[in-house]
Amino acid sequence: MNKAAKVFYIAFALVILTVGFGVFAPQVFEQTTSSIRTYINTAFGWYYLMIMALLLILVIVIIVSPYGKIRLGRDSDRPEFSTFTWISMLFSAGMGIGLVFYGASEPLSHFAIQPATAEVGTDEAFKEALQRTYYHWGIHIWAMYGMVALSLAFFQFRKGQPALISTTLKPLFGDRMDGPLGTLVDVLAVFATVFGVATSLGFGAAQINGGLAYLFGVPQENWVQMVIIGVVTLLFIISAWSGLNKGIKYLSNTNMVLAITLLVMVLVLGPTILILNLFTETFGAYIQNLIGLSFQSAPLDAENRSWLDGWTIFYWAWWISWAPFVSMFIARVSKGRTIREFLIGVVLAPTIFISLWFGAFGTTAIDIQKSGIDLTAFPTEQILFATYSNLPLGMIMSIIAILLVSTFFITSADSATFVLGMLSTKGSLLPSNQIKILWGIAQSLVAAILLSLGGLAAVQNTVIIAALPFSFVMILMVIALFKALNKEHQLMQRKK
Repeated sequence: MNKAAKVFYIAFALVILTVGFGVFAPQVFEQTTSSIRTYINTAFGWYYLMIMALLLILVIVIIVSPYGKIRLGRDSDRPEFSTFTWISMLFSAGMGIGLVFYGASEPLSHFAIQPATAEVGTDEAFKEALQRTYYHWGIHIWAMYGMVALSLAFFQFRKGQPALISTTLKPLFGDRMDGPLGTLVDVLAVFATVFGVATSLGFGAAQINGGLAYLFGVPQENWVQMVIIGVVTLLFIISAWSGLNKGIKYLSNTNMVLAITLLVMVLVLGPTILILNLFTETFGAYIQNLIGLSFQSAPLDAENRSWLDGWTIFYWAWWISWAPFVSMFIARVSKGRTIREFLIGVVLAPTIFISLWFGAFGTTAIDIQKSGIDLTAFPTEQILFATYSNLPLGMIMSIIAILLVSTFFITSADSATFVLGMLSTKGSLLPSNQIKILWGIAQSLVAAILLSLGGLAAVQNTVIIAALPFSFVMILMVIALFKALNKEHQLMQRKK
């Protein structure tokens, strides 16, 4: 049995075993994974903070270094996709559903339910809520994705290696990555991708259901969410069948247009001047306090430490667990760009747009909350729609939001099936439709089964647990990348 087959069968077996555990012993599954996750957050919180900060520093170092001139591909290669389409793809694969799901609810939570350090409901809590949200979704995450994606893209397109996580470690381990060690690394990547995306699909189905319930009285029941998952599965299978240059490309552009439309509507119809003033101040404060935020671990403040464990450390582990999928997709669509162009685009463009998104939606939701309307009384998946209902054209915005969640849903699943297909076919840049569809159906079944059992929290815990071993792989990838970049730079110098 070759390596690709081993990766496929081992990963598929692990997925079935994990889902089986969740089906037949859901309470034990959730308790066990929750206990392990709590221990990791407590014992390795400092480690997650350090690794995310270090990756951001390394991104800056590479951008200003001579390595930035190296092209991801042959020197004659040029980008396959336009800059707008490329950024749309990064954005859609990275965290699309999450933006809509948490756009209003996370800043609102930091303001009205549990602020990090400020008093509930104060102006200080208002500003802090936005800064912390930018921090959780901003530059650190994209720097991490950028470094992992850079490693993958460099070895794929510059060195002609298969599109696999394991091949990026060859500068350190050589041909041993073709054996069991490499299989283990790739299985971990497949496992994290399947469950990470399945959880996101579950959130997406819940939010579409929540929007339909809020607007049209559709019942919030499991069977409705199963229907939503079934319809979306059919749509993303059609998209996956059409290929990268058609399905994902067109959907990503649609996502970006819908997202910009929604953002502009909130900016215009919401408290415009307040949004612009608060965004200017809080984004500036976020940049100014970036170093302090990056290393804040609150060792002597139990209450603040508990908040960090539940939010910041959770997010850092969550984003790391998504790194195999998101970074591999980013790498796949970035051929032909220079390293400097690649890192600036991957890190800055999403950070600025996402911060503006949370600034607009968060400010609007908190302003409504301060007016006396309690948005925290609504479930998380309905807070966005409750926010819209207090604005002009709220129904139109709600319908656009449901469309946006749906297209993000399809794009995320489509991108994931593409990546899983690559991982299961020796790193092929054009995996077969059959293997993509197989993984697509598997993802949807995992999401549907666990959603029906109320097991998404346990799966979320499982993915976060898988983030710890992958973080060690990530460190090795960065070391191997610098070794390879130095060698490549020396080779280019000799050619001159």
